[in-house]
Amino acid sequence: MSEMHSPATSGSSSLPQEREHLLHHLLSGVEQIAPIITAHRAASEQARTLAPEVVQAMRDVGLLTMKSPCEIGGGEIHPVDQMEVIEAVVKLDSAAAWSMFIAATVSGRALSALSDEAVAEAFADGDFPIMAGSLKPAGSATPVDGGYRITGQWAWGSGVHHADYVIVPVLKADTRGLITAVVPRANVRVIDNWYSLGINGSGSSDYALDDVFVPASFVNESQQQRRGGAVYRMGYGFAANEHAIFAYALARLALDTVVQSAQAKKRGYGAGTSIADREIFQRAVAEGELRLRATKLLMVDILERLYAASAEAEAPVALQAEARAASVLCTDEAIAVTSQLFRYAGGSAVMLDDPLQRILRDLYTAQSHLMVSDSAYESLGKLRLGLTDKAPLR
Repeated sequence: MSEMHSPATSGSSSLPQEREHLLHHLLSGVEQIAPIITAHRAASEQARTLAPEVVQAMRDVGLLTMKSPCEIGGGEIHPVDQMEVIEAVVKLDSAAAWSMFIAATVSGRALSALSDEAVAEAFADGDFPIMAGSLKPAGSATPVDGGYRITGQWAWGSGVHHADYVIVPVLKADTRGLITAVVPRANVRVIDNWYSLGINGSGSSDYALDDVFVPASFVNESQQQRRGGAVYRMGYGFAANEHAIFAYALARLALDTVVQSAQAKKRGYGAGTSIADREIFQRAVAEGELRLRATKLLMVDILERLYAASAEAEAPVALQAEARAASVLCTDEAIAVTSQLFRYAGGSAVMLDDPLQRILRDLYTAQSHLMVSDSAYESLGKLRLGLTDKAPLR
């Protein structure tokens, strides 16, 4: 690991290092900026990217740096604790929560592996650099003196509109290797095409590089960990918790919304009957609550085991695959529960000012992300059957 100490970060404060204190600090921060997030929710949705006021508020309280290495002022948050923070923000604005955890993860992963030279340059202005980027490799990187020239286009660049740097996973020109480049946002062409079903305010636009030179110091060729602890040895389990809790929190919000309105909601002609008095609805509420709680508890159990297994070395592939498959299950169950509740919500639920239709749109959009592809079930099944010892992200 690198012996580098925290760069000068006069524009941002280091987060608490003790686990309990860090979680309290971040949840207090969410509470502090909640009025800003909710006040700009409609503006973010209309602009199809987070309002600048929300981005700055999240930076100010450390929400975008909670997953970065402690050595450089980040929080290196435990994956279970991060779930609590994400859930708290989802209740305020799903797009803010999505943008927050993507920025935290992309920044943390990049800063755990970047060269000391690159980290020093990224922190040169005193602010903690915020990064955006995609998981899926694309484009081509041609070796040249001092670095690479990179060309390509990437999708799902959540937060790219407000990022300082953008992560570019790219194949070498000879297709024999994968590198990850970190590129200043000013050198990236953003393609404003995020006209989506849901999570509208996340700014998850495509982005492109047009023969851009990237110095070798800003390129990770081996993904070697230079700083940070166990959280960076969890493999793609590093992000599984986020997608799981995002879906859970949306479904829980749907459940709470429907329950709160059930007594007043009447169905049928004339005086109608309260939906709360229908036995089939009563079952849906109870069963939905239990299904959601079960998936969350499953995710917590796996994350605790995954984190413990990453204490000294990279987590076993089978455990990484289990975490990803569990995040898919969380998403599947969240959609199933919310869809069932939507059936009982009545005609008002289809209106664009009703929270239930937005929740359902957000869930279906989240489900389309590569991290929660149902191929994760196949990967885990192959491992359990002894057909392979690998579980690539596909």
